[in-house]
Amino acid sequence: MSNERIATLSVDGNSHEFPILSGTHGNDVIDIRTLGGKTGMFTYDSGFLSTGSCKSAITFIDGDKGELLYRGYPIEQLADQCTFLEVAYLLRKGELPNAAQKDEFERSIKNHAMLHDQLMRFYNGFRRDAHPMAIMVGIVGALSAFYHEAMDFSDEEHRTMSVYRLIAKLPTIVAMAYKYNMGQQFMFPRNDLNYAENFMHMMFATPCEEYKPNPVVAHALDVIFTLHADHEQNASTSTVRLAGSSGANPFACISAGIACLWGPAHGGANEACLNMLEEIGDVSRVGEYIKRAKDKDDSFRLMGFGHRVYKNYDPRAKLMRKVCYDVLGELGLENDRLFKLAMELERIALEDDFFVERKLYPNVDFYSGIVQKAIGIPTSMFTCVFALARTVGWITQWEEMITDPEYKIGRPRQLYVGPARRDVPDMAQR
Repeated sequence: MSNERIATLSVDGNSHEFPILSGTHGNDVIDIRTLGGKTGMFTYDSGFLSTGSCKSAITFIDGDKGELLYRGYPIEQLADQCTFLEVAYLLRKGELPNAAQKDEFERSIKNHAMLHDQLMRFYNGFRRDAHPMAIMVGIVGALSAFYHEAMDFSDEEHRTMSVYRLIAKLPTIVAMAYKYNMGQQFMFPRNDLNYAENFMHMMFATPCEEYKPNPVVAHALDVIFTLHADHEQNASTSTVRLAGSSGANPFACISAGIACLWGPAHGGANEACLNMLEEIGDVSRVGEYIKRAKDKDDSFRLMGFGHRVYKNYDPRAKLMRKVCYDVLGELGLENDRLFKLAMELERIALEDDFFVERKLYPNVDFYSGIVQKAIGIPTSMFTCVFALARTVGWITQWEEMITDPEYKIGRPRQLYVGPARRDVPDMAQR
């Protein structure tokens, strides 16, 4: 990073200088860490739309170009050539693993996939119809009550142990939340299966018969995990970093990230997209709903189109579109009602000037919900699958933050607009 250039701010006739920092890619930033001391003022940036909260070497997004890089590698190449666990290794270590490193990393993850027997009993404390994300918040947070021997976060071995446990146990936790909702017996992880296959086994196998994961579907899940592994400083990642900045337990930090991801504006977007398709119901009604989407006075909104970051086509959507066709073809669902409906919406959105001018292209959520539904994952579990994948990014971002010598506890400022100072009146005057 360079800071040779200077930005000058004039306040009440006084000029103040601040260095301009340049990263590898993306917008330059004005370093305003001394702003309060120099001027007695702070910046106001609701939603942090123009504020860089940290330095990071993990993920880069160019929304105008429709580009997503993990440690410099394009997401298209990683999804096509690497497994999710290779990507997890890359995100944490900064480089892709060689054959020996890959085998060792996969073996380490498999060794931690089981849940403590007492932790499994926690599920019984939830109602059977509890939302699985509520269960995940509780179970992941409860991990902090079980692992006390690796809590020195200044020790790399201790951090590594927490990373392994989270990556390994999240598929087990998610699958058990599903089984609990369904009233079925938990299925334990199997070390002879890869990461995605093992998740499918724990989700869909029963003690009654042997279950063989479909390789096309397993590959699709692996791609879904890769596409959702990290996405720069989004709401849930910022939540994990802010929680972790206080020195909180990493399991508690990830639980906070899961709670944030639960929101329909974030991780719940693919669930909202599928609900929208169900509301439209049939291809014959697409025109009606397209007209409503264009009406600014109508409350209806097309879900799964456009993205706050990507002002071009979401690069993950291109990959997910292919996965969608592959899975539906493999399962004989090419004529599925919702799929045909989605494809008609896609066709109109890519041709209609209203959507093209506003760059409202289909995003990754538009396709991922269709894929997961075809696989047999219920709508309520979509965000859980997202959390499973994003845990890799969250824990990597957490580790990057706490090992940064410049890191401080997060403490945003505010613009106070409440009552000015006043005295408490007597009871008779209230």
